[in-house]
Amino acid sequence: MGIDVHQHLWTGSFVEALRARTSPPRLDGWTLILDGEPPYQVDPADHASRDTTGLELALVSLSSPLGIESLPPEEAWPLIDAYHEGALGLGPPFGAWAATCHSEPDPDRLAADLDRGFAGLQIPATAVPDDRLLDVLAARDLPLFVHPGPAQGAPGMPAWWPALVPYVQQMHASWHYFHAIVRPRHPRLRVCFALLAGLAPLHSERLITRGGDGRGQIDTGFFVETSSYGPRAIDAIVRELGVDVVVNGSDAPYATAPDPGLGEAAGHAIRVTNPRRLLGGRLLGREEFRT
Repeated sequence: MGIDVHQHLWTGSFVEALRARTSPPRLDGWTLILDGEPPYQVDPADHASRDTTGLELALVSLSSPLGIESLPPEEAWPLIDAYHEGALGLGPPFGAWAATCHSEPDPDRLAADLDRGFAGLQIPATAVPDDRLLDVLAARDLPLFVHPGPAQGAPGMPAWWPALVPYVQQMHASWHYFHAIVRPRHPRLRVCFALLAGLAPLHSERLITRGGDGRGQIDTGFFVETSSYGPRAIDAIVRELGVDVVVNGSDAPYATAPDPGLGEAAGHAIRVTNPRRLLGGRLLGREEFRT
């Protein structure tokens, strides 16, 4: 039985909260309206039922590209609260990452949410992490999940452009920002970067030539998850970082978890052992962690 640290599932309470809005982000029926992007037709089947065969835990998270976490607090919190209520009610094998408002950080509110039984906190890669929020996580020995944030499509570009260009750039920047700025202030914080951190670890040679350091020194508290990549990219990351910091993520329903293609031992590490170390043993799909 494995662990998937990266899924999305819109529950009824979250869908209704989006439909209640009169400005983006909002849902008109099942049509998603965002600022600066064409309307997107959501498939309700993607958020109805899901095959979790072989998973002891599947962690869902707020869809950060919607831009909810950066809204003013009076707009952000109704959506975040609706997401939290729905996510906590999913039942095994699902668990969830908490979300929070970044336009006006509220450490006390985050603490109260985390204590309800979330795996940790997700933030968009576009947000500058507030030290007070990270202190709340550190005090509870819970991890942080960094996910791509809002990204507008470029005029005339294909539909895949945001996922292949802005998302990757955001994760690349976040990886280096956390190493240079966040890690010295939070030496014990565990962090997981979505989509293999935009393959930022593979640029270590260029980093060295431009005055950076640290090549060959692996931060065992900084994890990368595998969503939307396959054996070639995973193999390259393992060669750079080692297998112990790579964790399984699918980004369901938008993709499926890849087969790392590295053999049985590495597969077990990526799907089971490493996610357990990331989460610190707190397996949210279990009833004992629910309140």
